[in-house]
Amino acid sequence: MANFKYKIRDKHGRASTGTIEGESRESVASHFKQMGYVPILIEEEKLGIKNFNPFQKFFNRVSHEELIIFTRQLETLQRAGVAILVSLGSITEQITNPYFKRIIEEIANDIESGKSFSDAISRFPSVFSEIYINMIRSGEAAGMLDDVLARLATLMEHEQEMRMRVQQAVRYPLLVILVISIAFPLLVMFVIPKFSALFARFNTELPFPTKMLLGAHFIISHYWTVIVAAIIILSVGFKRFINTKSGRYIWDRVKLKMPVFGQLFLKISLSRFSRMTALLSASGIPIINTLEIVRDSLGNRVIAESIDNIIQGIGEGKGIAEPMKLSGLFPGIVIQMVKIGEETGKMNELLLKVSDYYDAQVDYTVKNLAVLIEPILIFALGIMVLVMALAIFMPMWNLISVFSY
Repeated sequence: MANFKYKIRDKHGRASTGTIEGESRESVASHFKQMGYVPILIEEEKLGIKNFNPFQKFFNRVSHEELIIFTRQLETLQRAGVAILVSLGSITEQITNPYFKRIIEEIANDIESGKSFSDAISRFPSVFSEIYINMIRSGEAAGMLDDVLARLATLMEHEQEMRMRVQQAVRYPLLVILVISIAFPLLVMFVIPKFSALFARFNTELPFPTKMLLGAHFIISHYWTVIVAAIIILSVGFKRFINTKSGRYIWDRVKLKMPVFGQLFLKISLSRFSRMTALLSASGIPIINTLEIVRDSLGNRVIAESIDNIIQGIGEGKGIAEPMKLSGLFPGIVIQMVKIGEETGKMNELLLKVSDYYDAQVDYTVKNLAVLIEPILIFALGIMVLVMALAIFMPMWNLISVFSY
């Protein structure tokens, strides 16, 4: 993230200036346009050598837990009727993160100078998401900021829970893969060569598994720089590829097609889609704006394409359920719930039930993930152990045969 100086005009022609964090000038301009402002000037602030800190990006961050606590505290104070500036001042005293404390102080200064709370937090898109900013703006307009803050905290807690479930799901297989990735090269580099030297003294014919591992040892020991360079080049190339529009779309589709994990990722995305849509809509944000915000927040281009089709269908007067069905991505239960919600006017309530349903599905999948993946991991470990055992013991058997003669 970089800091950008900006000058913008609102729909009434009033100009305002300040600084904002962003990935690029284009992303900052897009951010302001989505907020209803016309960018006049956006330029990156240049850091001098004295102010340059290579670790700034690492330390200058606000965790999800800190943002949730802040939102809950602000909700409590707003329900108690405490003024927003007094609330922010009280919360600032309790914040231990210097970076976050500085941001809240700047937000308070902006409010004191006449800006709304939503306009003040929009300067910090790396901390406050589009969902957060738009829900706050809606809450301010409707005079129900405390209710919106409660919904935001609930949504962020749900997001954090989903994040932890994904981490729980991938932790075990990643740990096993890491152990295999470290153990196998170490055995090839340091164990097999010692046995091969012993067998060479007695002119023992080495079997294929031993020759294969010795070949791997030769390649690793003589071409390790090429291997490391290839890994770095492939990693950078892959990262650049998925940062392109087409590359990101392909990678997002691959993720949804993965065995076991694909369905898990889809269920998590459907749960997030349902809950976000329900809470944004309940906050008074129009359905098309709601879907646009949700589309940009889910982080999956394949699902975003389906949401674009839904938005187009709504614009053509088809409602939500019919475009959902045509997309082929949303399961029947979601489409049925949305259809009933459209007919009864209880869309938000039913979408929350859909989210709860998928939360339960995710819980079940995560709990049973070890049962599904364990046979594959055991098979992979077994193959590694078998190859290593054959590579060591087959020459030993040949050596015993030589001694017996």
